[in-house]
Amino acid sequence: MPIAWGEITAKQVLSPINGTWVSGRQETILSGISTDSRTIRPGELFWALCGDRYDGHNFVEEAVGKEAAGVVVQEDHWRKAQGGENEHIDIQSGDPVVIMVDNTLRSLGDLAKWWRQRHSVKVVGITGSTGKTTTKEMAAGILDLGYRTLKNHGNLNNLIGMPLTLLRLEQDHRNAVLEMGMNRPGEIARLTEIADPDVGVITNVGMAHLEGVTDLEGVVRAKTELIEKISPLGRVIVNGDDELLVKACSLFQKELVTFGTMTSNDLMAYNIQNLGREGLSFDFRYQGDFWTVRLKTPGAQNVFNGLAAAAIAFCLNEPLEHILEGLHHFSGVEGRFMVTSLAGDIVMVDDTYNANPSSLRMALESIKSMVDQGGRIIVGLGEMMELGDASTPAHLEAGRMVADLCAQYFVAMGGHADEMVKGALESGMSQNRVYVAETHEEMASKIMDEIRERDLVFLKGSRRIGLEKVVERIKLSLT
Repeated sequence: MPIAWGEITAKQVLSPINGTWVSGRQETILSGISTDSRTIRPGELFWALCGDRYDGHNFVEEAVGKEAAGVVVQEDHWRKAQGGENEHIDIQSGDPVVIMVDNTLRSLGDLAKWWRQRHSVKVVGITGSTGKTTTKEMAAGILDLGYRTLKNHGNLNNLIGMPLTLLRLEQDHRNAVLEMGMNRPGEIARLTEIADPDVGVITNVGMAHLEGVTDLEGVVRAKTELIEKISPLGRVIVNGDDELLVKACSLFQKELVTFGTMTSNDLMAYNIQNLGREGLSFDFRYQGDFWTVRLKTPGAQNVFNGLAAAAIAFCLNEPLEHILEGLHHFSGVEGRFMVTSLAGDIVMVDDTYNANPSSLRMALESIKSMVDQGGRIIVGLGEMMELGDASTPAHLEAGRMVADLCAQYFVAMGGHADEMVKGALESGMSQNRVYVAETHEEMASKIMDEIRERDLVFLKGSRRIGLEKVVERIKLSLT
């Protein structure tokens, strides 16, 4: 039976989340759900999530005071907050719905799964160490040319963000393209269970989130949870150039659609033309036919992202003209190898959204062809987070890669900045061309002191380092 916010009642959500009714009117109409008391709107159901740094139960009264229709609370936290087993809701405003569940995070996923099953929609689930967001945006751009397509906002790809995305499904959506992120084993399996994708994609595997999965083999196991849990009717798309990934996927005895540059792939790119700042073009083959793709976005990694997006569209029977048009009009994603021209014919490559060793290597290889004659490369790198025991060697290698790039100047920032500088010095960069910055202001200042006409500035770091602040400071100075 079709469902929609503004029509569904509190009673209807009770069974999907295995909830216990505490108080309120079961006929209460719900206009949506919210996990944030600061932005909740009248008529929405407040979901009290429990995090490491916060407890949503502390904001129940605030949510009800803003005319929330009711609250979903976790029984153990709620009992503790109420001061005893026999105490109930102590909110005087109206008669809000109160539903108790064993685990509010689990129940949020259960509701999203139920919501997804009641919409006639094709769902795509995308995971991988790099390229998830760009592939998602490319695929959504293609699919949206035919039918209304839902996608994650920003990077809402975890056990909170992805269910909240699914709960935005409306009856006129025909596709949903969902990015799936993870920090530890079991998360991709749970996200796959919730989303029940018709098409599952693994862009690649690399050294990312090692704190939660220990090593590269752990990354492979975590990512291939998607293949293990996807429905037998689901289509599986993987990077066929990634031998470790293909080998791991073969254990699940599911038919794979592969993409890459090797001749063995189902979608194979060849004749790749690097057009520098203007993007790139490539030919690709699928099922005996051949086409040419023109991308406005530079970076060799976008060949693979484009192939993955095309494979998704083919699996969903999207017309070829939509695939070519969607890829051609893709303009990039903020913070992910975004190229900006500044005063003095200076180019900035903003790759500050996140970083791991694999994505850094691909990005550094891509900028070599983007430097104007007479121009130089200036690199600012932030620490790469969540690498566990691999942190020190990974940051030493990052510095070596910068030196091998023949960068003119290198500024490092974060807890492992010294290792990055050490790696650069060991690989031949002179002491007067490397610098450790303590703040964003200092990094921006050092780069601005060094920069000159026709230079290329490349900035990349893990999300928590916040190098987008450096990007903004340089832009303000050069525009």
